Amino acid sequence: MTASPALSGKPLFDQRQWLPWWQWLLPMFGALLLAAEVHLGYAGVRAWLPYAVLLPATAFILFSLGRMKVMVQGGELWVGEAHLPLKFVGEVTVVPKERRRSVLGPNLDPAAYIELRAWVGPVVRVTVTDPGDPTPYWIFSVRSAEELAAVLRREVPKHL
Repeated sequence: MTASPALSGKPLFDQRQWLPWWQWLLPMFGALLLAAEVHLGYAGVRAWLPYAVLLPATAFILFSLGRMKVMVQGGELWVGEAHLPLKFVGEVTVVPKERRRSVLGPNLDPAAYIELRAWVGPVVRVTVTDPGDPTPYWIFSVRSAEELAAVLRREVPKHL
């Protein structure tokens, strides 16, 4: 996979939305219990095979949950695989964890781009000003929401 030319240079903001370590405990314990249950019923290869399959598979799934990256680099806002040129970034609003439900409630536009992680509290809402884009706004989770909002507010006038 080659890097996009738009991703050249040092990112102004870069953060992965990792799953906290303590949220790995219960799923890994469940996979261990399931493997042990199969182990008790069989001998030989079938006894250790569930450990070799279930534990790495569970770890892979938990790891992949934290792959979402929020980044401002090369004149673009990247959220996961989606990107938005900064010249099309409008109003930037930080929504604290307590008000998150009100933003995602009945007034949510179905055409909005949403990238949420339940274990990340704050949400950022970015209005899209591109007249050719049917997406009215983006809503996504980010731990350092105030820092990202400050970077976007500082950088957007440079790209107008």
